[in-house]
Amino acid sequence: MFKMFRYMKNQWYWILLIIVLLVVQAQCDLSLPEYTSKIIDTGIQNHGIEYGVPERIRKEEYEAIANLLTTKEQEDWAGIYDEQRDIYVLNIADDKTARQQADDEFRMGILTRVSVKRMQEEATNNAETVGNENGLGMLGSDGLSAEMRDQMIEELRDKLEEQMNQVGDTMIQSMVISYAAEEYRAAGGDLDALQHRYLLVTGGKMLAITLLMVAVAIMSGFLSARIGARIGMELRDKVFRKVVTFTNREMDKFSTASLITRSTNDIQQVQMVSTMMLRMLIYAPILGVGGVIHVLNTGAGMEWIILVAVVAILLFVGLLMLIAMPKFKLMQEKVDNVNLVSREILTGLMVIRAFVREDTEEKRFDEVNRDLTKTMLFTNRVMTFMMPVMMLLMNGISVLIVWVAANRIDAGVMQVGTMTAFITYTMQIVMAFLVICVFSIMLPRAGVAVGRIEEVLGTEVLVNDAKDAEELKKCQGLLQFQHVSFRYPGAEEDVLEDIDFTARPGETTAIIGSTGCGKSTLIHLIPRFYDVTEGKITIDGKDIRTLTQASLREQIGLVPQKGVLFSGTIASNLRFGKEDATDEEIKKAAQIAQAEEFISEKSEGYESSISQGGSNVSGGQKQRLSIARAIAKNPRIYIFDDSFSALDFKTDAALRKALGENVQSSTVIIVAQRISTILHANQILVLDDGKIVGKGTHQELMNSCDVYQQIARSQLSEQELNQNQGKEAGSNE
Repeated sequence: MFKMFRYMKNQWYWILLIIVLLVVQAQCDLSLPEYTSKIIDTGIQNHGIEYGVPERIRKEEYEAIANLLTTKEQEDWAGIYDEQRDIYVLNIADDKTARQQADDEFRMGILTRVSVKRMQEEATNNAETVGNENGLGMLGSDGLSAEMRDQMIEELRDKLEEQMNQVGDTMIQSMVISYAAEEYRAAGGDLDALQHRYLLVTGGKMLAITLLMVAVAIMSGFLSARIGARIGMELRDKVFRKVVTFTNREMDKFSTASLITRSTNDIQQVQMVSTMMLRMLIYAPILGVGGVIHVLNTGAGMEWIILVAVVAILLFVGLLMLIAMPKFKLMQEKVDNVNLVSREILTGLMVIRAFVREDTEEKRFDEVNRDLTKTMLFTNRVMTFMMPVMMLLMNGISVLIVWVAANRIDAGVMQVGTMTAFITYTMQIVMAFLVICVFSIMLPRAGVAVGRIEEVLGTEVLVNDAKDAEELKKCQGLLQFQHVSFRYPGAEEDVLEDIDFTARPGETTAIIGSTGCGKSTLIHLIPRFYDVTEGKITIDGKDIRTLTQASLREQIGLVPQKGVLFSGTIASNLRFGKEDATDEEIKKAAQIAQAEEFISEKSEGYESSISQGGSNVSGGQKQRLSIARAIAKNPRIYIFDDSFSALDFKTDAALRKALGENVQSSTVIIVAQRISTILHANQILVLDDGKIVGKGTHQELMNSCDVYQQIARSQLSEQELNQNQGKEAGSNE
């Protein structure tokens, strides 16, 4: 699973930018609950007043508070106010730091004044009596020294703090701010305008933060999607480049259907998870940690609720993972099976219809389809429990927070806005852990996909270029097999044994033998689809294993046993081996391959379209186009792997005649089943059970090779055999 992070290392600078953007987004997201709390507590409940020191205060109240301050505090108190017609106006109103310091310094003095006023309102006696009872009347006495007066104030504050500790800090702050609001109104200030202004300013800040958060979220989402798409593109490119180097051994190991699934579904899975991981998985812990920090700063005293919520989520998601994870791992294999069966059915559709096997194949597809559906339904049904249970947990947590907070609000240790902010932060923390838990389910599934992709990329290819491989530039085409033996990987016996012959330029070497004797295997060794087990193959005296595969295959024109065409046009297919071939070159190649006639009959000629796999041309036409493609390449070595079997005898003869006239300087190797195709070859190799049991011309083999004689007599009449007796060997006509 951690291998997936390797795919992102080339994008580290963009990922770093995404992290920065996500931190900004998280900070914006976490700031909004604070502003919501301020709107409720300060904007609504406190009329827009944030600090306990009044902005405007009447003269008598100003002096009353000053009388309750220490000597040092009195000096500071006088310094923060300016007198305007019996009204004192705060001169540090725009300095938030100074106002907070003033709040901390004069809080107890203001609180003392609030307590005195309450006692005055409740008392039945006059203010002087109340003041005397509390020891306050003596504070204004001229007979007291500054030290004695300050000491008395400290003692009174200690007693007041003991009383106030029973109602909580929130209630105390509310009392102080209520006094500030009362004085602001009494001193002629417009309290409604102040509240309105505060709500507009705070709401404007929330709107600005929200817009910034939206912009940052869009940018991070765009970059995440771009990185994910790039990872997918690079993986597809790597897998494709790797697969095209595979030999038949590697193809058999994976199967075509599995390689298609790995190149599409698995890579798509990695791309999707990469995008979501950069966008959400990185954001979740940032938001969660930030939420915890903000919760601790609220001082709500309900942090244990978050712990309960997180533990409940972890237990529930862990249970889901335990149930669903084994099925997730099986799902990709079942997708392979569906692709395999689908591909077989679509490829062999004509055979299925010919043998009336539609019902059987439908049942076979239905089995693998139902198997995949059953697995997907199981995982989906398990995962459907996640959202309702998560909603139940989150709503239950909200109810628990409200229930606990209600008691704390009633006790005066919490405000309503703080409760609202705590609920929001808790939901953010819970959602962050939920996202992490969901990804803990998705990441293993993506890990399975990564493992399947890495299995392809990490597969050791059987045939590789040597470290000091050289380019094959000027090639004459002299091909030699020097005591070559070959055994398929993992096999116990050789398929080919002690193959030794020379194919010269300007000559035709034919290979014939019974089915399964190793003819196709032999010619597949020439372009290094496999490497020999023993001996060596040389071109112009150079061991082909010392040459680069690209330069070697550049000199070879291979026509496979089964004609393969690609979607496009006839011209694009003929230029497949030589992109810069001129119109005259491809036309001449088509004429040699006897394909000009049917091409000219098409309305668009060489620009006529070819469907995928050449499904819109006949087998003989497909074969002739495959031959023309090899001829247009103009290689030094031609290899025809039973390429004339789909042609009628007349076309076969005409093609071989034209071929002999136009490729006289090249080495021609023909694998054939029909004797008539190779009668006039310069050299005929007879294979039997992987060994050369005969070598020579047709006439020589008819005199010396029993296997060749049996093949010839099974295909030609005695009259045809007699007609060919005595003809000169080595003719290409």
